[in-house]
Amino acid sequence: MDVSRRNFLKGSALAAGSLAISAKPAKADPGSTELRTKGLKTHTTICPYCAVGCGMIVHTKDGKIVNIEGDTEHPINEGALCSKGSAMFQVANNERRLTKVQYRAPKSDKWEEKSWDWAMNRIAKLMKETRDRNFVSQETIDGTTYTVNRNEGMAILGGAALDNEECYLLSKFGRAMGVAYLEHQARI
Repeated sequence: MDVSRRNFLKGSALAAGSLAISAKPAKADPGSTELRTKGLKTHTTICPYCAVGCGMIVHTKDGKIVNIEGDTEHPINEGALCSKGSAMFQVANNERRLTKVQYRAPKSDKWEEKSWDWAMNRIAKLMKETRDRNFVSQETIDGTTYTVNRNEGMAILGGAALDNEECYLLSKFGRAMGVAYLEHQARI
């Protein structure tokens, strides 16, 4: 039997119409977005992995992340996420993720648990010692002495996970420390 294009379209329309008439009312799908995120707090953020800056929506319940998905209203990714961005939920909710400071003293084979205050004070102390040890206040070139005020023992590298304001503050901090080697991931 030969089926013309016209007869095929008629048959298809008839089949679709009869299915639409005989179908039962749709029930809510447990996998639908409305049910999955109902009662959760919604926060928007930027993916920290690369310099693209894809938008993400993070859903939390009682301060714990329960869902992460692409932001459909974000102009860069329009809801799509790469494999790393899609795996952010597993990074945030991983039983092996460190939540406390671990410190291993020089020449030791054991890790010690320390407080955040201890870690911040130690970092500040070591940064100050490094700055003082490597600070160059003047430089003489061809018999002329110049004031340079630079710290050649440190470098600061900004990353794509930082927004403009954070990069601005990081560069100001670096300049205040006299750091000559200021760089950003997007330029490397």
